[in-house]
Order: sequence, then C-alpha cells, then structure tokens
Amino acid sequence: MDFYSELLLDALLAASDDQLNAESFGVVGMDASHRVVFYNDAESALSGLAASRVQGLHFFTEVAPCTNNYMVAHRFEQETTLDATIDYVFTLRMSPTVVQLRLLQRPEADKSFLLVRCV
Repeated sequence: MDFYSELLLDALLAASDDQLNAESFGVVGMDASHRVVFYNDAESALSGLAASRVQGLHFFTEVAPCTNNYMVAHRFEQETTLDATIDYVFTLRMSPTVVQLRLLQRPEADKSFLLVRCV
C-alpha cells in the first residue's frame, strides 16, 4: 500500500490482518471510541509495545499520550471525515523520533486509522 494514496482508507478497511502486518509503516486501527482494535508489527517495532499489550486501550490517553493534543487526537474527535498528513515528533518511551502521521477516518467506516511513517 502507498502511504500517500488517496484510496488508502479503502485499502486499509479491506485488508486482512496479515496484509496490514506486512506494511513497512505503522498501522493503528481504532474503533469509534479510539480504542485500539489493530496494531501492526511495524508499529510494535517502532513503539516497543506489543499489539497484545495495547489491544482495547484508548490510544490517545493510554497508548500514546503524546498524541493527545490538538494536532492529532482533537482532529479525530472533531472532524468526522479526516485525511491529513502531518509531520510529528514522538518522544514518549523513546528518543525523539521524526515521523509523518496520516490521520484517516470517515463516518461510515467502522475503524479509523493513524499511520506512522519514519522519515
């Protein structure tokens, strides 16, 4: 899958867990209450957190509180349709790591996604 594709949300929603785990970028799937329903292998390697450890946790407050701000979490809460790519620096549990985040959601989808690409 292409991180920058206009059709990426459709591809993510249709993909199997194995396909999502094969991606080179981090994939975090969340339900409507922002609880983690999918956490791929690339994201586990980047964060140092096993998928089994974060499954069911609120992503913005329990998994990655460094994203609980107006740039990331607030957008998921306020924008029903969201497709944005932002430059970001992760600092929690790691030395500062420069990444690009892709924020994807739309009202009719059963999952929203936060994607993480190291730059």
